[in-house]
Amino acid sequence: MKKKIALVLIGTMLATFALSACGEKKDTAKNDAKTDDKTTFTVGFDAEYPPYGYMDENGEYTGFDLELAEAVCKLEGWELVKKPINWDAKDMELSSGSIDCIWNGFTMNGREDDYTFSTPYVDNSQVIVVAENSGINTLEDLSGKIVGVQAASSALTLLQSDEEDGQKALADTFASLNEFADYNTAFTELKAGALDALAIDIGVANYQLKSRGEGYKMLEETLSTEQYAIGFKKGNQELCDIVNKDLKKLTEDGTVAKLAEKYEISDMVTLK
Repeated sequence: MKKKIALVLIGTMLATFALSACGEKKDTAKNDAKTDDKTTFTVGFDAEYPPYGYMDENGEYTGFDLELAEAVCKLEGWELVKKPINWDAKDMELSSGSIDCIWNGFTMNGREDDYTFSTPYVDNSQVIVVAENSGINTLEDLSGKIVGVQAASSALTLLQSDEEDGQKALADTFASLNEFADYNTAFTELKAGALDALAIDIGVANYQLKSRGEGYKMLEETLSTEQYAIGFKKGNQELCDIVNKDLKKLTEDGTVAKLAEKYEISDMVTLK
């Protein structure tokens, strides 16, 4: 009798072990196939960063980056989820998994070790915008002036950096360097005379100057040159490779060139 009970117990234990192993194998397979099972693609972007990402007159989020992301999603059969984020919270959004990538005029220079980056797709410069009648014509003229910049932006990093390619020495001549959550607010301050100048990406500057009409100018001297790329969580090479492959297809079929022309950044796009 004891022998029979022992055999039953052993059989039960073996069955339980087998079920557990099967379940574990199934879960592992599911985790390994998470990119294959993907149905949505969530892009984190600054909603006030034209022409790359912004809200249009119809209340819809659009822009060069968002339309390019939409084209990638069509190739993959994904649904694009456009998620406006506070730019200074972008790292938290990415690390928490609430977004798949940062795709919105995101400078890769100096951040190469912090993210897994796509192929660079735009050459960008950091420039200075001032009121047309400000009397400011060179970077030296910024001495003693109040300069605005977006919080957590590459322009701010540049002006705080004392490395060889940094501009801290220039920023030290300013009366102050004021941070703003977005450039629309900063332009309002510039128009009101509360700011003397703005440090800003050239693509955004061109868009703002065109949409706002007369009254502003861009200095000929640039602060730096840099490249935009799509930032994925460090180590997420699989998703990055998929997007890189799609960017190549979209370049070859003319989609990238068409969007670049639409948003007037053809001379800046590097995907050829």
